Amino acid sequence: MPELPEVEVVRRGLVPWVSGRRVTWVAVDHARSIRRHPGGARALARELEGEVIAYPSRRGKYLWFVLEPSRRALVVHLGMSGQLLLIDPTDVPDRVRLHHVRVRIDMTADHQLWFVDQRTFGGLFVDDLVADDGAGAIPASIRHISRDPLDPQFDSRGFSRELRRRGTGIKRALLDQSLISGIGNIYADEALWRSRVHYDRPCARLSPRDVETLLGHVRDVMHEALAQGGTSFDDLYVNVNGESGYFDRSLDAYGREGQPCHRCGRPLVRESFMNRSSYRCPRCQRAPVRAGG
Repeated sequence: MPELPEVEVVRRGLVPWVSGRRVTWVAVDHARSIRRHPGGARALARELEGEVIAYPSRRGKYLWFVLEPSRRALVVHLGMSGQLLLIDPTDVPDRVRLHHVRVRIDMTADHQLWFVDQRTFGGLFVDDLVADDGAGAIPASIRHISRDPLDPQFDSRGFSRELRRRGTGIKRALLDQSLISGIGNIYADEALWRSRVHYDRPCARLSPRDVETLLGHVRDVMHEALAQGGTSFDDLYVNVNGESGYFDRSLDAYGREGQPCHRCGRPLVRESFMNRSSYRCPRCQRAPVRAGG
């Protein structure tokens, strides 16, 4: 699933192409991709056509486009395999010509915005904007999602206090979008490896300095991933021009089962965690000792 760096790469790629553009028409090619929009394809087209996209915004893994003059938002979640591609309708690449195109949005420009989604877990819908707890506004449906660690208004001290009250392991807390958004499985494993912290270490056993160090590694990993266009293990994640990111070549933990730890040389292990996998070094990230153990 695309995580914060991948979604931010997409957002940045869209800014110069969609900001200030008027939507001229909308075509829905697969109803499942707009299942969260009341009224279906006709209603979506009616609410978008004639609107001007002011700018694209993001929180965590959600993207939205502020619409004028309605002051509503077109919300996009990429799901497992969603892509937002800028397409020249006179020269459509063969790889997307007939494959998994779900929604097409034409603007007063040379390109159309296509939503492509192989697994159809993602989708688009129009939502009302509501006042945020800081400057600006946010779609009503995602206001419960916390700020992400790259947000200038992210409250590091408040996060640390709340995190250390949690009765769970640290990775479970990092994946909780109501506590901190945008951190998925890949970047949680990378930050925990850099911090030498086991994924199941109780949050209550982390000191404020531990949390500060971990947040620093989270931010470092995400900035490095952004600089490399995100992480692409297959062709399901690409940027708006259809290009893959290459941060997968820089991963220290995720996906490296059996390979030597870049720090100590011990083979990394993969363990089951919340219906997914966690990768760690058994020497650098020792399992926590349980009470009475």
